[in-house]
Amino acid sequence: MKQHITLGNRPSTVSSQLKRKWVVSLLSLIAITLIIFITGLSIGSSMIHPLAVVQHLLGFGTGEYDFIIDTHRLPRMLLSLLVGASLGLSGLILQGIVRNPLASPDIIGITGGASVGAIIFITYGLGTMSIKLLPLAAIIGAAVVSFVIYALSWNKGVTPFRLVLIGIGVAAVTSGLTTMMIVLSPAETASKAYSWMTGSVYGATWGHVHSMLLWFIGFAPLVLFFARAVNVHELGDIVAVGLGARVELQRLGLLVISVALAGAAVAYAGGIGFVGLIAPHVARRLVGRSFAGLVPITMLIGGLIVCVSDVIARTAFLPLDIPAGVFTAGIGAPFFLYLLYRKQK
Repeated sequence: MKQHITLGNRPSTVSSQLKRKWVVSLLSLIAITLIIFITGLSIGSSMIHPLAVVQHLLGFGTGEYDFIIDTHRLPRMLLSLLVGASLGLSGLILQGIVRNPLASPDIIGITGGASVGAIIFITYGLGTMSIKLLPLAAIIGAAVVSFVIYALSWNKGVTPFRLVLIGIGVAAVTSGLTTMMIVLSPAETASKAYSWMTGSVYGATWGHVHSMLLWFIGFAPLVLFFARAVNVHELGDIVAVGLGARVELQRLGLLVISVALAGAAVAYAGGIGFVGLIAPHVARRLVGRSFAGLVPITMLIGGLIVCVSDVIARTAFLPLDIPAGVFTAGIGAPFFLYLLYRKQK
C-alpha cells in the first residue's frame, strides 16, 4: 500500500504529497468530532433524537428544539471545541520551542497568570466593572506573567531548560496568589472564583463563541507560518543558528501566539488543565513529529478532550453540572505522572 497520497499530479500543475497515515487520522478525528458533537447536542436533561438534531442543524427542523439547542447546548459545544483546540495548540507550540514533552501552558505558568488576572478582576473589579471585561483581565494576566518568565529566563538569550524551570517556579507563585486571594475574599466572591478556576464552559453564550473565535482565527493560522522554524528549533539552538534560523525572534513570536491562545481559552472557560499537555502527545503518536502536520491533529484532539469532558460533566451527574476541568484533571494528572516516569527511565 502506498504511504503517500499525491494531490494534483497532472503535468504543469502544482502537486504535493500527503502521508496516508495523516489523512486517515485527520478524517477519522473529524468523523469522531461530528459524532461527539451530535451526541452532545442530543443528550441532557431533555433527550433529543440525533436525527432531529441533524435536521435542526441543516435547517429542516420543526422549531421544537430551537431554545434547547441554539441557546443552551450549541454555544457550549462550540466553545468547548474552540477552547480545547486553542489549549492543545498552545501546548504544541510550547513543547516545540522548549523541546520538553512536559511543557504546557498550565505547567509553566501561562494559564496561572491568566487565572491571577481573572481572580483579581472577580475579587476587586466585579462590583464596579462589566463582567464582559473578564476575558481581557485574564489575557492581560497571562501576558504579564509570560513577560516575567521570559525576562527572568533571559541571559544572553533564552534557553529552553531555563524557561521551563523558571516557568514552573512562576506557576507555583501564581497558584499561591490565587489561593490567597480566594481565602481573603468574601464567601460569594470566593465561590465564583473557585468555580471559574476549576474550568467550565457552563453558561456559554453566542457572544463568548464569537469572541473566542476571533482570537482563534487571529492567532491559530500564524502557527503554520512558523512550522518550519519549529522543526529546525528541535535540532537544538546551535544547529538552528547554523542553519540561519533567527532563534530568539522566532521563539518570542511563537511564545506570543501560545500566550494569546491559552489566555483567550482560560478567559472564556477558566482553568481547564492538562489539555495542552495531552493533545500534542496523542497527536505525535498518530502522525509523527512534523510540526505542520501536528497542528490540525492537535487542535482536533484538544477540542475532543474538552468537548467529551464537558458532555460527561453535564450529563453523568444530573441534575448537577460538574466543571469540565475536573475530568480533564482526572485524565491529565495520571498522564503527567506517566510522562515523568517514562522520562526518568
